[in-house]
Amino acid sequence: MASAVEAAGGAPASEGVGEGAPVLLPGVPRQRGGAAAAPVAAAEPVEPPASVAPAGRRAAGPRLRRLLPTPTGTPFTFCYALLLVGTSLYAEHGDPSVVSALLQGSSTDVVHLTQAPLLVLIASALWSAGGLASGFAVAFLFVLTALERRIGGVRTATVFFGGHALATLATEVPVAFSVAAGELPESSLHRLDYGISFGVMACIGALAGLLPAWGRWPLLAVGCFQALSGLLDYVDPMTDWGHLLSLALGVAAWPLLHYWWRQRTGPAPLPGDLGHPALRAARVP
Repeated sequence: MASAVEAAGGAPASEGVGEGAPVLLPGVPRQRGGAAAAPVAAAEPVEPPASVAPAGRRAAGPRLRRLLPTPTGTPFTFCYALLLVGTSLYAEHGDPSVVSALLQGSSTDVVHLTQAPLLVLIASALWSAGGLASGFAVAFLFVLTALERRIGGVRTATVFFGGHALATLATEVPVAFSVAAGELPESSLHRLDYGISFGVMACIGALAGLLPAWGRWPLLAVGCFQALSGLLDYVDPMTDWGHLLSLALGVAAWPLLHYWWRQRTGPAPLPGDLGHPALRAARVP
C-alpha cells in the first residue's frame, strides 16, 4: 500500500497532507490558504433583469394598449379611424365650398338614396359629424376596438355598416311616404344627414351582449340615455329615433354575435371544468 495518498488523475499528494484531507479533482484550481475549493460566498443580492417585472406591472401595459386599435390586432378599426381623422381634418381646414359640396353629396336624404343608395350610404359613413372631439368619435375608437377583438374585423364591419344602413333606411323611407301622402313638405326630401353615429350605436348594442353583466347594463344605459335625451330635446328627432333603432338592432344581433364569438374562442368547456387554468386560457379571445 502506498504511503502517500494520490490525487485523482494520478498526481501524488503532498507529503504534509494526511489521509483525511480532501482530494482535489482535476480542473479545480487550488485556492489560497490551501482550501480545496472556495465555498460559495454569500453573494450580494442580484437585481432581476429589467425584462423581469412583477406580473401585475407586466399585465397593466398590454391591457391598456388593448383598449386602443392597432394595425395587427384590430385592422378594421385602425384603418377606419385613420380615414375618419383624415376626413375630419379636411372638413375643418379644407376649402369651405368644397367641404360643403362633399357633405351635401354624402347626405343620406331621400333624394340621394333614390339616385345612388349604395354610394351615398358608404359616403355618409366617411365623415364624423362634430369632428374628432365629438362623443361618437371617441365611442367609435373604444367600442369598435373592443368589439373587433371579440368577433373579428369583417364581422365588426358587418355590424357597423348593417346598423348604419338599416337605421338610415328606417328613418328616411317614412319621410318619403309622408311627402308622397302630403303630410310633409317636399323640402323634407333634402336634408343634411351624414356621420357614423348610427353605426356606433349599433356596435354599442352589440358589444353589450358580449360583456359580463357588470359591463353590459351600464353600457346599455349610456346608449339609451344618449338616444332618449336627444328625443326629449327634440332638436333632430329623426336622427335620435335612428340612434335608438340602431341600438336596438345591435341588441337584436346578440344570438348571432354569441355564435360568432364561440367560433373564434372554441367550444365552451364542460360545467365541471370552468375553473381549469388551461381552459380559461383557451377561452381568452
